[in-house]
Amino acid sequence: MADFYEIDFLPVHTSKSGDCICVRYQIGNEWFLHVVDGGYTATAPDLAAHIDKYFGTKFINSVVVTHPDQDHAEGLAPILETFTVGKLWMLRPWIYAQELLPHFPRIGSVENLQKRLRDDYPYIAALEEIALRRGIEIDEPFQGRKIGAFTVLAPSPLRYGQLILSSDRTPQVKTATAGILSGLFNAVEPLITFIKSGWGSENFSSDNTSVENEMSVVQYANIAGHRILLTGDAGRDGMTEAADYAPQAGLLLPGIVRFQVPHHGGRRNLSTDVVDRWLGPRLPSILPSGQEAFTAMISSAKEDAAHPRNAVLRAMLHRGAFVGTTEDGPMRVALNSPAPAWNSMKNVPYPDEQEE
Repeated sequence: MADFYEIDFLPVHTSKSGDCICVRYQIGNEWFLHVVDGGYTATAPDLAAHIDKYFGTKFINSVVVTHPDQDHAEGLAPILETFTVGKLWMLRPWIYAQELLPHFPRIGSVENLQKRLRDDYPYIAALEEIALRRGIEIDEPFQGRKIGAFTVLAPSPLRYGQLILSSDRTPQVKTATAGILSGLFNAVEPLITFIKSGWGSENFSSDNTSVENEMSVVQYANIAGHRILLTGDAGRDGMTEAADYAPQAGLLLPGIVRFQVPHHGGRRNLSTDVVDRWLGPRLPSILPSGQEAFTAMISSAKEDAAHPRNAVLRAMLHRGAFVGTTEDGPMRVALNSPAPAWNSMKNVPYPDEQEE
């Protein structure tokens, strides 16, 4: 049988979008099951049922937690409890407490810092507890590591350490007033207005995504000649670091065939320069149906009015994408798959308006 892959994006139906991805692929005579994130706890039964129905196995070679946010990590706990897992790939800030302690003299001890970091990152702390209890090996998905056919392009250990130090969750000394103001501003969703825009215009946000999103593990694989990029919620810095490292993984840009749009199509994760680097320059006009240059995959819930952003959809279509989302159900992209097709993806229409 020829090498093949199937990448399944499962819906995460809540008011906020999440990621829940299964990748099955075969290279030579071996096939692999690679799970990336698991949405919320409520998503876990759907993920388990999907694996049972379409893959017929209780063994998962690799489970990758891209970053510690609830909408990516929480739903993996039941999966670790019920499936046999070859290896859990996850970054845990508390295992670097010894190196971090000099930056936080008021914490007092390595043990206190470890406890504080576990408390601040409860969803991945829960996954660690399950893995240790069940004897599942945990490894660090840092830049250059190989996870089956996938190579981690970001983050590097140095940048990850810098992100831990700059995170709002890291126990730095803050004034009470600063904490109150931060909570107020984070609680208020800014009002978005839209403007009519011609072809080629891309109005990304000048704000940065969260530090936790920037921790996202960016993975690349070339399977059966298709170049695949899974990005989690990576921001502009993470996408740039990944692009800088790409040649060392044998990836010359642009030219991705399957591109996971970061952070459910968020406007703070990409820029025109970043998209140009990964996917190439803007085209003179939209490509005809059936002649798209690549597939852009977006995990976005229909209930989530904030994702995907029009500016991001426009950026994908400007470069010749077929853009699929999980808003109407699960989404599969595949090559040489031995299984019958079970979904029909719809390309999103080109938005004439974008965020002001």
